Amino acid sequence: MTTEDSGAGNVPAANLEALNENLAKIEELSQRMVSALARKKSVPPSLQAPGHELYMKAATAYMTEMMTHPSKIIEHQVGYWGKALKHYVEVQEKLVHGELTPPEDHTPKDRRFSNPLWETHPWFNYIKQQYLMTSEAVQNAIEDLEGLEPRDKKRLEYFSRQIMDMFSPTNFLGTNPDALTRAVETDGQSLVKGLENLVRDIEANDGEILVSLADRDAFKVGENLATTEGSVVYRNRLFELIQYAPRTEQVHKTPLVLFPPWINKFYILDLKEKNSLIRWIVEQGFTLFVVSWKNPDPSYRDVGMSDYVQEGYLEAIEQVKAITGEDQVNTVGYCIAGTTLAMTLALMEKRKDRSVKSATFFTTLTDFSDQGEVGVFLDDDFVDGIESEVNDKGILHSFFMSRTFSFLRSNDLIYTPAIRSYMMGEAPPAFDLLFWNGDGTNLPARMAVEYLRGLCQRDEFATKGFGILGETVKLADVKVPLCAVACESDHIAAWRSSYNGIQKMGSRSKTFILSESGHIAGIVNPPSKKKYGHYVNGDWSGGPEEWRAQAEFHEGSWWPRWGEWLAKRSGRKVAARQPGENAEVLAPAPGTYVRESPNA
Repeated sequence: MTTEDSGAGNVPAANLEALNENLAKIEELSQRMVSALARKKSVPPSLQAPGHELYMKAATAYMTEMMTHPSKIIEHQVGYWGKALKHYVEVQEKLVHGELTPPEDHTPKDRRFSNPLWETHPWFNYIKQQYLMTSEAVQNAIEDLEGLEPRDKKRLEYFSRQIMDMFSPTNFLGTNPDALTRAVETDGQSLVKGLENLVRDIEANDGEILVSLADRDAFKVGENLATTEGSVVYRNRLFELIQYAPRTEQVHKTPLVLFPPWINKFYILDLKEKNSLIRWIVEQGFTLFVVSWKNPDPSYRDVGMSDYVQEGYLEAIEQVKAITGEDQVNTVGYCIAGTTLAMTLALMEKRKDRSVKSATFFTTLTDFSDQGEVGVFLDDDFVDGIESEVNDKGILHSFFMSRTFSFLRSNDLIYTPAIRSYMMGEAPPAFDLLFWNGDGTNLPARMAVEYLRGLCQRDEFATKGFGILGETVKLADVKVPLCAVACESDHIAAWRSSYNGIQKMGSRSKTFILSESGHIAGIVNPPSKKKYGHYVNGDWSGGPEEWRAQAEFHEGSWWPRWGEWLAKRSGRKVAARQPGENAEVLAPAPGTYVRESPNA
């Protein structure tokens, strides 16, 4: 090799040129990152972590444990240090004998450590074993800690697990074999690309590090998402009403009104043709109307639960009755929209309004005595912080909701995507569900506080009653025939809590379906996939565990079962109704409100 085809030292000229280009990119990206981070807004500490009171309770309980049961503490410490030191000695013995293999590994399997090097490479295996042993020691110490209220202990377990997950060796470049291998294979290009991805996300989120879960350019609402044919036939300040075009010559006489949650956008039920519940409902011969909620800005600060009931639910029902000429409608409520639908039905019962023929609840909580996993964020330390934030800003920005739900599945929704994007330099996937997950909505200040205080914390709807439009409504006031669908591994609306709420309703006719999978996949579960099954049981005499033990399992989606249930309550067939026949068409589906960003 001559000096003409070499750069400095023995580095080939082409490699040196690439290195210089990458260094220049890193400098440029670093400047952009500093500029983007400077735009970061101050976030109140109360929205970042639990209050100091929780840690003081934990410290007090631990000190008490040391004084009253010192043998237990010593046993924990000796057990942990004994394992850690024994492992260290075993590693040293291997090295002394020139064996570059790890010692026997008794740590549990963990999908974060799927790379074979975690099992075969002595360095990576040592780090993995020490991390998993330490995690286990922390977990055991908290589990055996006495003197804490169950709620405080649950929160301590959750936030301790968050800290341990954050410190996983997979989350750091120097201890991630996948990222290091990729960097070597690409001559460092993957790290440059990863920095580009990091800077892009920081710039897109005004200084916050919020990893992109999906390729934002791969989807466009109304073009390759939310494409079921229909028209906006009514609009007010809170919602657009979409009437979907029929796909059958005849339809059931009683129309169906679907209320999605306003903490997300409705098109989770209309992602693509193959998994669209909206399209499937229309194909079964139902006249379907869907509410698309407004994405509120600070001018909506005084909009409360009563406004959503009056201007949202009651107004939508009246509009559908007027458009179709029917005296009654069937209804569906999903998540928080199901909670509010239940309150609306209770109010209508008090007013002797018989406009609703039946109701279906998807993953709905109405009894908050057991708040499930999300309950760790519902103590005063967080709720006080939220109340202060919304009183100042007028809205609870979608950023806080998105981050909260992401931390319920932090390894899946934060750390793994961050590793792929920032360490491996991979582009976010073109995944419709994750695209929707990142398309958030804001919450009005008054509504957010009323929901968190009155329903989540004080459980008023299931106990003393919740105030709506001058009336006090209770679960027992819900008396229409109903069907509830809960999901077995739901981390937002725990199925047992959903069951408890439905059980307390005053309806004589109740059907409860338990779907496999979680909050989204258990609902968006088309029959064509043949993926998740479901359980049914008509015996309401016992609690959720008794119901589940005696339930009958059925393969496949619950959609057809629900379709049959709904058809029996939807009357005879009539000629299909076309959008615009009895109402002005304001826009094609999916409308205008669904396209608004949380920063609009």
